[in-house]
Amino acid sequence: MNIVLIFFGVTIFSIMLTMGVNDSSQQLISLWRRPAILFRALLAVIVLVPVVVVALLLIFDLPPAVATGLALLAAAPGAPLTTTRGKIAAADTTYISSLQLTVALMAVVVTPLTLAVFYRLFELTIEAVSPLHVASQVARVTFLPIVIGLLLQHFAPKFTALIRKPLNILAMVLLVLLALVAVIILLSTAELRAGLLVGWQAGTAIVLMAVGALAIGHFIGGPRADQRGALATACVARNFGLALYITGLSEAGAASMLTLVVYLLIGMALATPYGLWIRRQVE
Repeated sequence: MNIVLIFFGVTIFSIMLTMGVNDSSQQLISLWRRPAILFRALLAVIVLVPVVVVALLLIFDLPPAVATGLALLAAAPGAPLTTTRGKIAAADTTYISSLQLTVALMAVVVTPLTLAVFYRLFELTIEAVSPLHVASQVARVTFLPIVIGLLLQHFAPKFTALIRKPLNILAMVLLVLLALVAVIILLSTAELRAGLLVGWQAGTAIVLMAVGALAIGHFIGGPRADQRGALATACVARNFGLALYITGLSEAGAASMLTLVVYLLIGMALATPYGLWIRRQVE
């Protein structure tokens, strides 16, 4: 498990470093200059989506491993491929890039605080992991690489331009390998294999989380279709890699991997037709 955890950490670090070298500081602060829009976006991504998950955990009688998986997804906003996925919906690229970077930087505070709320409300399998420990780990694998990337752009622009494309390729390869490692762990662990047939309550809760996230972004995103699509994409696209990484911080967390994988697949299955529908409105 230590080797897997190191691989998860290296992968997330590489993806976040790629984000830092691709998006400029001007892109980062573009949304900060529009505080009302930024407030609505942050409210949707880091507050309302977790509220939906709290409601689902209160309504459905879910196993602790499933509840933990949903809590981790709620606490892990800022998916690295949010901007890429937003292109399907013809999203406002400046808006979604700024939101993605902002949320990724805020994860060092948002993730442990959100998990702390879930710890107090529900029985989670990762209760042994303290919020302070989660914060320090998230800072190392998300906050630090983004800041390094932004600093490289500022102080070594030629070097940054040279490494940008190789880093993009490396990050994409590592992300694919990360998903494959998660699937291999699922298939090679007897207890996890036994849970591959998700019960109707767990399946319904996962679908409702994805639908709820899309709806929150769509209705709070404002009158412009390209921004509604961008915010809906940011809400539904939780940071799968970061959530996987946190599961690795606790031996009991491995049982939640199935929930993360199922949500990833369902989220993509729902977000793709939604994005195409929004694209027709934009175009």
